[in-house]
Amino acid sequence: MSVELLNTLHVQTQGADLRLDEDSVRIHLPGVPGRRTLPLRRLDGIVVYGHVNLSTELIARCAQDGRPITWMSRSGQFQGRLDGSARGNVLLRHNQHLAHADPEAALAIAKNIVAGKIRNSRWVLIRAARDADPTPQAQIRSAVTDLAETLPAVAEATSLDTVRGIEGNAAAIYFAGLRHVLRPAAGIPGFTRRERRPPTDPVNALLSFSYGLLRGLVHGAAEQIGLDPYIGYLHGLRPGKPALALDLMEEFRPVLADRFAVTLLNRRQLRPEHFEDLPGGAVQLTEEGRKLVIAAWQERKIQAWNHPIAGRQVPAGLLPMVQCRILARHLRGDLPGYLPWTAS
Repeated sequence: MSVELLNTLHVQTQGADLRLDEDSVRIHLPGVPGRRTLPLRRLDGIVVYGHVNLSTELIARCAQDGRPITWMSRSGQFQGRLDGSARGNVLLRHNQHLAHADPEAALAIAKNIVAGKIRNSRWVLIRAARDADPTPQAQIRSAVTDLAETLPAVAEATSLDTVRGIEGNAAAIYFAGLRHVLRPAAGIPGFTRRERRPPTDPVNALLSFSYGLLRGLVHGAAEQIGLDPYIGYLHGLRPGKPALALDLMEEFRPVLADRFAVTLLNRRQLRPEHFEDLPGGAVQLTEEGRKLVIAAWQERKIQAWNHPIAGRQVPAGLLPMVQCRILARHLRGDLPGYLPWTAS
């Protein structure tokens, strides 16, 4: 499979204006003289944050080309996405719906997704423990051991509720270990637990923003392969909830998002001035902080990872697409089960 890793255009300057200019997107930033143009053929998607204007012609062209546009809040929360007309083989989506309606088939996929997430969570902690001081190292290794003990329970689970319970318990163990991995700059409070709605400290704000970037990557991959992003197996169905995208995110969260966030903090690339407090106790990245994270994310997408099933190195930005292809092969009956990606 040969797929070019294109770039995603992220625009977060408030008041920016994007318009179609023949086969390019023309960008005008308020207070900045001149305009910048980028050829659309080099873009696999556009992501805008907060108050950014897009012309009707540009939106229509992206919909026609199948180039997704994603709207995010200024803090990085997902708000909506335009993909254009549905693509892919209708028989694949039909098989996807049939698997969802089959309790045994859905359970088997969900179990493998959770097992993949736990294995990748252990990999992140094992790698981190190598360079840790003795006291945090012992805490991290304890979490690694506890996570290993959850894997047999996943294999033996007989219901989705049981699998979800195991996943929740494993996540608690993992984040308890991850707090000993973090060594952020002075002025950034220590991480105690995962807080999502809203994030109430800088580490949680960065994690939420990183998950938003990952979600866009996985959602787009599902669309490109022809899967329905809203019909999943681990996450329940709800209007507007991309259950499959959330499912497939799970195995990637520890390696592509959590490790990414830890690296930015431990290398002091993000400092207290890159975060701001909001009314009500929420914390978010500043505009400068978001610019830094997005630039680092674009570089991280190029990093190659070993993919045992594909038998070759795959850029991080294409890993979700490879996994969507594997799920599609399973749903078509070409593979006996869904095989998650695990870091090595």
